[in-house]
Amino acid sequence: MHDLRRLDLNLLVTLDALLAEHNVTRAAQRLHLSQPSVSVQLARLRELLGDPLLLPGPRGMRPTARADALREPLRAALEALGQAVAPPAPFDPATATRTWQLAASDYAASTIVLPTLAGLRTAAPGTRLAVRGLVPQQIVQQAEAGQIDLAFHTVEGAPEGMRQRILFDERYVLVGRAGHPGLKRRPTLAQFCRLDQVIVSPDGGGFHGPTDAALAALGLKRHVALSVPHFLFVLSALVRTDLVAMLPERLVRGHPALRVVPAPLAVPGYRMAMLWPERVHRDLAHQWLRAQVVAAVVKP
Repeated sequence: MHDLRRLDLNLLVTLDALLAEHNVTRAAQRLHLSQPSVSVQLARLRELLGDPLLLPGPRGMRPTARADALREPLRAALEALGQAVAPPAPFDPATATRTWQLAASDYAASTIVLPTLAGLRTAAPGTRLAVRGLVPQQIVQQAEAGQIDLAFHTVEGAPEGMRQRILFDERYVLVGRAGHPGLKRRPTLAQFCRLDQVIVSPDGGGFHGPTDAALAALGLKRHVALSVPHFLFVLSALVRTDLVAMLPERLVRGHPALRVVPAPLAVPGYRMAMLWPERVHRDLAHQWLRAQVVAAVVKP
């Protein structure tokens, strides 16, 4: 009996019914089995446990001392097992208290997390949200370790082995401060190249990006005067100087202090995706969180 691998779980269910009914016939009816089947299982239980368990009595069968000792632990164990294999309870955001962990760049935090925040706070006021810096090389490891629930990354370069949902397509626009003398109208390509510009270099210190690659294909160069690691710094720099930048449209949409004009050349955009590991794909709470993000940022 010490080796649980020898034990058929159905025998424990039968024993529980027998200890409740003290009668083979009634136990069989309770289990929707035939009386001979229950009798065979009782014989097997007696052999495994080394105890008769139920003895003939004046009013049916009476339990042995071993059977009485088994009654409560067995009932508790079967209830716990039933709870363990039961379907998960529906996720109730109104009473949820969990902490969500999201990995996002400052761009994704502004264009995805921020639009999601109000709905999340309204529907699930007891939850907390932690936004972690995005480290692309660590996404898979962090997700599998349960350190992040979601990550936001461009489809190109997204790590393999992760579930993903495309959220939107992004394009680049030319941006400067409101009233910038060089952005009263869409500049020509030559005028664009003469403007002092700022670039976002996530790795730090870079002065070459997608715009420079597009210009190089035309045999042209622009003047990049400032390189910074974060998008939000760029916005402050644009408001306070005559620098301009090629930025993702969603980042600057509706900004009152900035002037946005179409760029004089085509620069390839990108697609943003939401990433998560397979281990939480069917988790009801996680499904709800993903639905909140989609509802906030995906156009119907």
